[in-house]
Amino acid sequence: MAQEPAPRTGHGERAAEEGSSRRGVLFGVGLAGAAGVLAACGGSGDSDGGASGTAGGGALAQASEIPVGGGKVFKAQKVVVTQPQQGQFKAFDVTCPHRGCPVDAVSGGTINCPCHGSKFDINDGSVVSGPSDKGLTAKQINVQGGQITLA
Repeated sequence: MAQEPAPRTGHGERAAEEGSSRRGVLFGVGLAGAAGVLAACGGSGDSDGGASGTAGGGALAQASEIPVGGGKVFKAQKVVVTQPQQGQFKAFDVTCPHRGCPVDAVSGGTINCPCHGSKFDINDGSVVSGPSDKGLTAKQINVQGGQITLA
C-alpha cells in the first residue's frame, strides 16, 4: 500500500507562520531597544548638566549653581529652582498651567514658557504675563550643606 503524502502547508499558511515569527523577533528587538532608551533616560544627569535628583532627597544641584536673580530648569526632575535673593531658594513645577508645556528658561527675573510666551515671577511663580492665568505650582525643596534636594 502506498502512503499518502503528508498534507502540504499552503503558501499562505507558511507566510503567516513566517510573518508571526518575524513579528516576534521584531517585537523582542523593539522591547530591547526601548529598554536601552529608558535606561539612558535614567542616567546620572539631566539634559542641562545638573546632578541627578529624585523626590525624597536626591541632590538637584549645588546652591552655588543657581544664579542670584535667576534659576535653573531641571527637565528630568520636572522642577525649576530659582534664587530671587542671595540664599533664598524657591522651586516650582515646570508645567505651564496654560497648555501644559514645560517651561524651559529663567531670565530677566522670570521663568519662561516657550510655547505661548507666558512668564512667571521667580519669587512666587505668579503670572507676570500671559496667556496663562494661573501661576506655577510651588514644590518643596531642602537646602542643606550647600546642596539643594527635593523634599
